[in-house]
Amino acid sequence: MLEKLKEIALRCEDLQAQLEDPSIYGDAERLKAVSRELKELEPVTAAYRAYVRTEEDRAAAEELLHDPEFRDLAQEELAAAKERQEQLREELKRLLLPRDPNDSRNVIMEIRGGVGGEEGALFAASLLRMYTMYADTRGWKLDMVNLNETELGGVKECSVLIEGEDAFSRLKFESGVHRVQRVPETESGGRIHTSAATVAVLPEAEDVECEIDPKDLQIDTYRASGAGGQHVNKTESAIRITHLPTGLVVECQDERSQYKNKDKAMKVLRSRLYEMEQARQAAATAEIRRSQVGSGDRSERIRTYNFPQGRVTDHRIGLTLYKIDAVMNGDLDELIDALTAADQAEKLKNGRENQM
Repeated sequence: MLEKLKEIALRCEDLQAQLEDPSIYGDAERLKAVSRELKELEPVTAAYRAYVRTEEDRAAAEELLHDPEFRDLAQEELAAAKERQEQLREELKRLLLPRDPNDSRNVIMEIRGGVGGEEGALFAASLLRMYTMYADTRGWKLDMVNLNETELGGVKECSVLIEGEDAFSRLKFESGVHRVQRVPETESGGRIHTSAATVAVLPEAEDVECEIDPKDLQIDTYRASGAGGQHVNKTESAIRITHLPTGLVVECQDERSQYKNKDKAMKVLRSRLYEMEQARQAAATAEIRRSQVGSGDRSERIRTYNFPQGRVTDHRIGLTLYKIDAVMNGDLDELIDALTAADQAEKLKNGRENQM
């Protein structure tokens, strides 16, 4: 492991030197690639250098043990160095886990009302609001691609593009069925209903990764429309794209410009096709993401939001938080951090079992 860490530290120095070369700023793609790789390697390099310093402290403490005058102090320093070294060793194992290649990508998020009719659609709208507020706290840009609303303001289905640092790595565990238990706005008798909405989180695909033959597309235009007359216009700016080989259909009517709607719809289509290809490749070698916290399957119930009890429970890791108002207002970091930690622990466990 130490040899690998030395190589990473040397690579980090090389990348830093490249950023000091003024010529790199004339090549946007190279600058982006170097900056991205450096960002990934810096935490590993920092932990490795701290480990080396601790090794030096340990050696110095062991040397002092031979001096009767400093033996007690040396024993304390040696014990502290050993403890710190063990902590850094575990941190380095975690940092060296294979990184999900999609973690740094932007996200296409799709939310649909599920079981519960109008209440399911209203809950889907609540989830859209929750993720919008979370994106705002992270400094991400959220751009609506398509929104199909109900008369009461619920969301039948919507697609949003979320752009920002590590967007996919933070949101990838949100895919699945989100269940809600509450008294619906449409319920006059005060009874608690159980409804659901589904969330799909797709990594945004680059153009070069997912080439689409224009002959495989059927593109239709139509007039944008919405509940209560919202988003209605008099020109055919809305776009519907059908990918003929797979039957995938993507719609976008958020923009007034037909060109902008087509561009957004193509981003969603590329991401869906990219996800399909990833799933096909993974299924050919192993059960999809079996070692991770959640499968990402949209049919898997992952979380329950119980409003009468004020709790949110994530069923994959058995975590319950009694702060439903904060969660619905976008305070998701505690949930996401716990899911990330559980996923890393599972990978470390599987790695140890494979070594035995």
